[in-house]
Formats: sequence, structure tokens, C-alpha cells
Amino acid sequence: MAITIGTITIESPVMLAPMSGVTDLPFRRLVRRFGAGLVVSEMIASRTMLEEVRKRPQSRDNYAEEFPMAAQIAGCEPDIMAEAAKVCVDRGAPIIDINFGCPVKKVVNNFAGSALMRDEPLATAIMDAVVRAVDVPVTVKMRLGWDETNLNAPALAKRAEDVGIRMITVHGRTRNQLYNGQANWDEVRRVKEAVSLPVIVNGDIAHPRDAARALEASGTNGVMVGRGTYGKPWLVRQVMDYLRDGTLTPDPSLPEQRDIILEHYEALLAYHGSHAGNAIARKHIGWYLQDLPNSEPVRAAINSCQNPEDVRAKILTYFEDLGSDLVR
Repeated sequence: MAITIGTITIESPVMLAPMSGVTDLPFRRLVRRFGAGLVVSEMIASRTMLEEVRKRPQSRDNYAEEFPMAAQIAGCEPDIMAEAAKVCVDRGAPIIDINFGCPVKKVVNNFAGSALMRDEPLATAIMDAVVRAVDVPVTVKMRLGWDETNLNAPALAKRAEDVGIRMITVHGRTRNQLYNGQANWDEVRRVKEAVSLPVIVNGDIAHPRDAARALEASGTNGVMVGRGTYGKPWLVRQVMDYLRDGTLTPDPSLPEQRDIILEHYEALLAYHGSHAGNAIARKHIGWYLQDLPNSEPVRAAINSCQNPEDVRAKILTYFEDLGSDLVR
């Protein structure tokens, strides 16, 4: 089930999708621990990153520590994208991923992300410039097309292969669908049939059975899990177990979930600082707790907490009470 991306072998065909505001270093490390074959960074705006590098040449990012991972870059200028890719490689990124899939208006309005699927020559020039600029494998993440009348992912994938892209991930929606409706895994098969590269299917994979159905429908080499990992970083292990032998691995026990939440919380504080880390953690804690019994009051309370000690205490108390309720 291994996948080869250039000179890099990915042992597990289950990967973590890039998600802005979610796949920071603490989350990537946590998901990797649960067996993700590859994790992808949050989308990096290429021009903005280069401006920050000029102001502050030193960076705390050391992507080499996360091997294998991919740093995802976005933009619409081939030369800027190429320079951004070089910076990421200098920081240790073993793979560069190009974003042709983001549907968010502020990205699309700058003619980046999925907007580039409407201009195949420019998208090709960007891919070619990035491939030529770095000596590591370059991959691409795209959608099916801009809308239902222009499902050009197979054509763009063929262009990608021709300029040296090493793997393609396809989210089974058009840009105009945003995240609405259902991902069309069958349509992703057309991309797989158009190229000889590894192709990864993405979209609506929230359960191990979803992953199996997506692979069967698309004929692809692996799956990339995104929003399904919100509050469930262990989903990648469950998917891998199911794909391997049909095992439906249960969620971690309540004490294990409590420890995962606290570990993730401490990592966010350490990485982002106490104030920012505490604010960022609120959404993660909300996702962790949302499907557990009677969690709404504690989630609301944590959202108003400014002191990390108070957050820790509320998490511990909630799980203590929850455990007592379950044994009554």
C-alpha cells in the first residue's frame, strides 16, 4: 500500500489534508502519531511569506523534523511561487505541494487556489517554475474544475505530469460547490485514468468505510482526510486499519481522549504562546467534545476562559464527571 512520490516512499496511503487554521505543527505531529503517511501544512501565501522572510530572515519552522511532510504554497505568479518553494525547501520541506484547490473567495479573488483551474496555461507555468526551482518532489492538489460545465481536472493533471509533478490529489467537488453537496469520487477516476502518477482522492472521508468507498469509486492510490479529523486525529489510524484488513478500530477510551486533548492543548500553548494558543485551542476542544454527552456547557465555559489553568481544570472535571456518569 506504499506510495512513491519521486524519491520518497510513503508507507501509508492515508494522508492529512492541508487545512488553514487547523494543520499547524502541533496538529500535524499529533496526526502523524496516529499513522498518517503524509501530512501537509496549512496553505502558505507565497508573496506574503517572501515579504515576511525579508523582514525576519530567521524562521522557527524546521520541516525536516516532520519527514515526510509537504509544505503547501499558493499564489498566481510563477516566479514568486518558485521563490517560495525554495524557501520552504531551505527550511527542510521534503515535498512541495501547489494549491489549485482552495475555494475561499479571498484566495480566488486574487486568482490563486482553484481560480487557476480556469487558466491552464498559467497553472502549467506555475507548476513548471516550481518543479525547476527545487530538487524535491512537487505535488499538486486540485478540484474537479471550476464548475459542472468545466470539469477539466484530467486535462490539468496531464499537464502536471508533463512538467514533472509527482503526485496529484483531487478533492471531488468543483470550486463553485465549495464544501456543499457530496464529493464525486467517481469523477476523480477520470483523473486517475489520465495520468500514470499516483492520484489521491479527497473529500467527505469522515469514516473508515468512506475511505474504502472512495478508493473503490475513484481507483486512486490513497486517500487524503481533511475535516473528518476535526476532534478525531485518530481517524487516520482507523482508516488505515480498515483498509488493511477490515477492522473497525474503536475510538480511544475516555481517559485516552482526555489525555490527547490535554497534550494537544499544551502543544498549542508552547507553539503559539499562551494567549494565541489558548484562543486557537477553543475550536479544537469544541471539536473533541462535541459528540460526547452533556458537553455543551463545558464547551461554552472554555470559550470564555482566558487562563490556561482554568481550561485544564474544566477539561479534567468534565471527564471525571463523565466517567462517574458512565459507571452509575
